[in-house]
Order: sequence, then C-alpha cells, then structure tokens
Amino acid sequence: MKITFLTIAFFFCFSNLFSQEIIGSWAGELAVSGTKLPLVFTIKQNGADLITTMDSPMQGAKDLPTDNTSFIDNELRIDAKKFGISYKGKFEHETINGTFSQGGASMPLILSRKKEGESILKRPQTPQPPFNYNIEDVTFTNPTDKNTLAGTLTAPSDKKDFPVVVLISGSGQQNRNSEIFGHKEFWVIADDFAKKGIGVLRVDDRGTGDSNGASLTMTTENFAGDTNAAVEFLAQKGYGNIGLIGHSEGGIIAPMVASQNPKVKFIVSMAGPGIPTDELLLLQSNAIAKASGATEEELKSNEAANRKIYSFVKNYNGNDLNGEVKKIVIAQMQILPKEQQPSADEIEKIAEEESKKISIPWFSYFMKINPDVYWSKLKIPVLAINGSKDLQVIPKENLAGIKASMEKAKNKHFETLEFPNLNHLFQEAKTGSIEEYAQIEQTIAPQVLDKMSSWILKK
Repeated sequence: MKITFLTIAFFFCFSNLFSQEIIGSWAGELAVSGTKLPLVFTIKQNGADLITTMDSPMQGAKDLPTDNTSFIDNELRIDAKKFGISYKGKFEHETINGTFSQGGASMPLILSRKKEGESILKRPQTPQPPFNYNIEDVTFTNPTDKNTLAGTLTAPSDKKDFPVVVLISGSGQQNRNSEIFGHKEFWVIADDFAKKGIGVLRVDDRGTGDSNGASLTMTTENFAGDTNAAVEFLAQKGYGNIGLIGHSEGGIIAPMVASQNPKVKFIVSMAGPGIPTDELLLLQSNAIAKASGATEEELKSNEAANRKIYSFVKNYNGNDLNGEVKKIVIAQMQILPKEQQPSADEIEKIAEEESKKISIPWFSYFMKINPDVYWSKLKIPVLAINGSKDLQVIPKENLAGIKASMEKAKNKHFETLEFPNLNHLFQEAKTGSIEEYAQIEQTIAPQVLDKMSSWILKK
C-alpha cells in the first residue's frame, strides 16, 4: 500500500509538471465570413485542475469562463457549454493545431503562445517607450461624494507654462485610457499632446482601474462632480490654463462643469450632445437600425416605440419606473404582427431585461438633459467636432445645436467642425457602424489630433 501511494503521488506531481507546458495565454484567428476574428484562451493551474478563460477582443469580450479543460497525451480540450463552444487541438512545440466548434459549425484554429502584455489586435498608434515627457500617477478625492479617483498626468518636460486638459470619457465605465477593442484613445491623445506642449490628465472612471465610488445610483451629475474635482486638483498643483476635452457623454459633462467652474478656460467637445438627449437617442437608434438594414416600416415602428418610452421616462415622477416601463415594453411587443411576436415567456424575459436597463438612475437623469442649458452659458473658447459617419451622435443636428447655443450666449470664440469619413471614435471609417470600431487598426485620425492641439495652443 505504501509503495502504491508513493507511485500515485509521483504520478500526480509528474502530471502537474507536464501540464506547465500548456499554461499561459494562447491566441489565434478564426476566419468568419471573410473577417478574421481573434480569440485568446488563457489557461491556468488550479490545484490538480486546469481552468481556462476566453477573450474575443473584436467583440469586446474578456475573461469568459469555460467549464472543462483537459491536457492529455499532448491534446488540449476546452469546453464552454454556456456558449456552445468546444476546442480540440494537438500541442506541437509552441503552437496548438486544432478545431474550434460552435453551434454545429467547425473551423480550423491554430493557437500560438501569447507574450504577457502583448496585444493580438494591431493598434499602431498605441504609444511605445521611451517617452520624452513627464509621466506622473496621481490620486485625488471628489469632496462631494468622497470617492477616490486615480489617473495619469502627462506633461511636457521642456516647458513650464503650458495648457493642461482633463479628458472625460463617454458612456459606460472606462479606464484612464478610454480603452475599447484594444484602442487606447486617451493614451494616444495624451502622448500626442505632451509631445506638442500640452499637459493631459486622464482618469479611471468610478469603479474601474484604481478609482472607487461606483454605485447603481450614480448619474451624469456624479461624473461631472468627478471632473470638477480633477479641475480643482490641477488648480491646486498650480496650473492656470485648464481645459476640458469630453468625448460623447463627456462632451455634455464638459459644459456642465465649465458653466459652474470659472477655472475652466476652454472646451473641446468630441462628438458631444448639442440637442436634448431623448432626441439624440432617437436619431442614434434610427441611424444604427438603418445601417443594419432595417426597413422603413421597421424604422417607423422602432421610433414610435422608443419615443413613447423616452417620453414616459422623461416625465415620470412615480416610484415604480421599472414596473411601469415593463408594462409599456410588453404592450409594444404585443401589438407586433403575430409572426413577429416572441412567445409569452420570451416577451416577459425581454421586457424585464429592457425595463431594468431603462429604469436605472443614470438613464433617467441622462434622458432629461438639455445641453443648451449649459452650452448657452459659456463665453470661453469652444471647439466642437464630429465625424460625418458618426451613427451615435449624429453630426448635423448636434453640431447645429451647439452652434445655436453659442450664438445664444453671444460667444465669439467658438468653432464647429465636421470631419469627413470619420466615425464616433474619430477613426477613418467606411460605414461608421459599431462593428467596424474593432476592425479598424487606426485609433484616432491624425488630422483630429492636429486640429485639437493646434486650436488649444492658439487659444
């Protein structure tokens, strides 16, 4: 018995040692409908077991769990039942030659070992060392909400008197680089500006990176408080020429803060709202649906349904928004033609999911924002830019809205500009669709960087 036990123990240790060959991150590309879809499997040891998580960078999916991982006789097997995915491949030196299966379809997938920190998406604009400017990691506190915010301050090393900007991200919780699909837009802006003589403070949003204070009750007003705290932090460090650059939702946060804080000396709005946000969302939904191939009848039906919900949310003063919105969503689905109606159980599930999204405090607050209230108070220099292929903040109406507000304020120091063929992220794009963001290697068009920096330095 004693000899048998030692033999088993030895085999267990040997198996663990053998499995070390497969531990790490493995990357490959699936050929799907003429498009290359990168996938990453990260395999770790957990006691006697192997566990695997999946990333699909093009789809913004990270750390998706799997159910089972085995590595026997140089064959790797991974199963993710929740997603209907399986992978089987043969380990050969530093590659795994195998087959990826999902939903009855199978296709070859060769995996190669991925180095730590290496991106499998080509992002040529991502800054690389050495850096010829100062980089400082900082923290400060929002005195109203008492939350701690963390970020990075980049500054020219060869100048003492230079403008400095706070970068404000769009909807959703973003890290200080405003990273999406491997694009680090705020890092690219900070690097470009520092080289040209402009300081930049970029900050992790609440609940991301090293910033705390995230909650289900937070709204755009809370984010504006965080931005105001960033302005005050820079002022305390001795900076006098402080500006704000806001992207998307950040483009309305910028005038919210500037209309209250005289320390803000200029604003750049990157695809920021210029019309009431309920109208903005109606235009957005219509543009995205149209680009996806929706018929005129479907567009009209969707707009009518959305308009009814937005109007209800905008004017609601009761205490059960979730329940009331759910009733509206159910009613809207029940009037669809019979052949288009989901089952009763599916209607209930869809209505529950949609009502939860719509009834969160952020959405209710955002729905009631009228940008003119803030833009029309500003006398400071303002640059408002959009891309002509932006499907999320439609350029024509929103730039016109900001211009009208500037004229109402009798602001003589503003400029609006629409860049041809750029999307919501200010990438050079073919369609402007959201699906295209990850496929484009460019993070931000150089002409946008040049326009913003030259405008700031002139002002």
